[in-house]
Amino acid sequence: MMRWRQPKAQLKALWRQLLRLERPRQQPAVWRPRDTLSVGLVCLLAALMASWPLLVEPSITAGMPAPFTARAPKAARVVDSTALEERRLQLLPRTAVQVVDQQASQELQRRLDASLAQLQQLRRQGTALMPTTLTQAEQTWLMSRDPTQLASWERELRQAQLRMLSQGLSGSLAEGQLLGAATLQLETLAPPARDLGARLLTRALLGQANLRADPALSQRRIEALISQQGIPTLRVGVGDLITRQGEPVSPQALDVLDYFGLVNRRPRPLAWLFLFAQGLAAGAVMVLLLRRWRACLEPRQALLALGMLLLVQGVCLWLGPLASPLVLLVPPTLLLAQGLGTAAGLSWLAAASLLLPLPLGGVADLRLVLAAAVAAAGALAAGRQRSRGELLQLAVLLPTAAVLLQALLLQGRSAPAQLDLQGEALLLGGLLMAGLLLAPLVEELFGLLTRSRLLELADLERPLLRRLSSEAPGTFEHTLMIAGLAEEGARAIGADVDLVRTGSLYHDVGKLHGPQWFIENQGEGENPHDQLDDPLASAAILQAHVDEGLKLARRYRLPLPLADFIPEHQGTLKMGYFLHQARERDPAVPESVFRYQGPRPRSRETAILMLADGCEAALRSLPSGTSEQEARAMVRQLVGARLRDGQLAHSGLSRSELELVIRAFVRVWRRMRHRRIPYPIAPRRAFSA
Repeated sequence: MMRWRQPKAQLKALWRQLLRLERPRQQPAVWRPRDTLSVGLVCLLAALMASWPLLVEPSITAGMPAPFTARAPKAARVVDSTALEERRLQLLPRTAVQVVDQQASQELQRRLDASLAQLQQLRRQGTALMPTTLTQAEQTWLMSRDPTQLASWERELRQAQLRMLSQGLSGSLAEGQLLGAATLQLETLAPPARDLGARLLTRALLGQANLRADPALSQRRIEALISQQGIPTLRVGVGDLITRQGEPVSPQALDVLDYFGLVNRRPRPLAWLFLFAQGLAAGAVMVLLLRRWRACLEPRQALLALGMLLLVQGVCLWLGPLASPLVLLVPPTLLLAQGLGTAAGLSWLAAASLLLPLPLGGVADLRLVLAAAVAAAGALAAGRQRSRGELLQLAVLLPTAAVLLQALLLQGRSAPAQLDLQGEALLLGGLLMAGLLLAPLVEELFGLLTRSRLLELADLERPLLRRLSSEAPGTFEHTLMIAGLAEEGARAIGADVDLVRTGSLYHDVGKLHGPQWFIENQGEGENPHDQLDDPLASAAILQAHVDEGLKLARRYRLPLPLADFIPEHQGTLKMGYFLHQARERDPAVPESVFRYQGPRPRSRETAILMLADGCEAALRSLPSGTSEQEARAMVRQLVGARLRDGQLAHSGLSRSELELVIRAFVRVWRRMRHRRIPYPIAPRRAFSA
């Protein structure tokens, strides 16, 4: 019994240790209810898209790998639907049935009426824009007719046009043939009236048509012709092989399977429900993993990941067997790995590979595994790229490596006929290049923070940093000192060095609203806080540098992870100097009035910056003879004060990591305080005039 209890206790201890390791280092950001609802709805859509084939599509389609091996249970004659459709397409151009379009006929009748109205105007006024050129005999005949005779002539023209339209009119009919037909229709009239009327009819009908195709009548004629020629069929014998598992299903094999009832065309509710639940769970787990590895994840970033999942599924359903897993999986994985981290890209890849509605089996399985492997390698590489030039190299290398691997692995296998490896590689490379061009826009819209963007924001020539260096030079130098300390501390514990460096440069930009109120910008002048002589007002000024910093972050469109450094580097620390002054005047003044409004550091990076900000001035003030042990003890005392005050409770920093950060700070201090050799200066010579 004791032997059993000991392994059981060890397993429990191992499980608790595993839970501690997998617990998020920092508390995830709180989402508003409407944001959570929107993310949940998109998860439902993704699950519905993944399970859609079980609702509307047959279980087997042409081109997909056969899920089983099938043989004919009996002899039969099966209609060859592919050959039947080809025959229909061949007959379609020759059997199109056309009927008279009444609307077009009425429009042509109005054209003739307009020409006759112009002749009436010529009779009344003597001048008019003529519809056709009149001979002298025709003009004399027109002027000599009384209204009754002219009305009878016009009626004859309309009747002739109606007879021509009822027979159908083609727009490609030659003018001479049309004029001859009009003359035949008016053969009962005298030559001047007949010739003029024929020209008017020709002018109204030339180049016009009043026929339209009738699909129903055309289909009837096609079916009648096919019945006369015979419907194409397939002869199947008992035991004939229909499909072999893993091989593509041909259209003829699909017809035979459907004839024997082996193709399920009815919705499968239980299978659909299982796949829907699987899709919903995969989407939810993906979002939870994104929040676990990126506590500051915004709802719009989660919607971006789910939206790309929906887009990939939609394209896959649209293209069917023609969809390329490589083209569908690699670009989104790289984008998320750059913007949200390698873990986010791999999480999305796992969910997308699981929910991809592709027909599997045989070569399709191998292509999906290969695409997932290439995407995973790209995600691991993208998380380490530090410039857009390196990403451009990756966009060239990945398609090249993918096409070579596919060609090597598919060699000797019966690959689908529509598989074009070179075209697939070119399409993948084009998408990756387009992603690089659109990356800044996507980063701006969804608040993504890539390595390349971090390095761009850390450029000291950025407008906000230039303002800081020119308007608050003391604060700028203080910022550079803190950036060096924080960067070394982050490197010591494996935190995000680029994020810490860039966040350090922007953490005090709020002091631009009043640089003279802060000691590093005052020089030898008088401290304005002494003239103000109001601890409460001075505390409000200190808090204002946080509030104004957040306003500047919004104005200059700093990403949210960088903007978090502005309030979190102060947390809820006490403004000790002004609290002491206030309590000298009123011992009952509450301490909360003289604390920053927070929040406290919610990441290791912002916590490191808080510690660097508190230790920088103290390290610089140490005398020249201070030993490394004394400096470490002083830094440890300052860090312990922040720890006891609860400032690091939500940062995710462990005790061992704090010790590593302390040692890193002291290493930087030691490098700053290195001894210099005094250089001799030669005396200047005096020259006589």
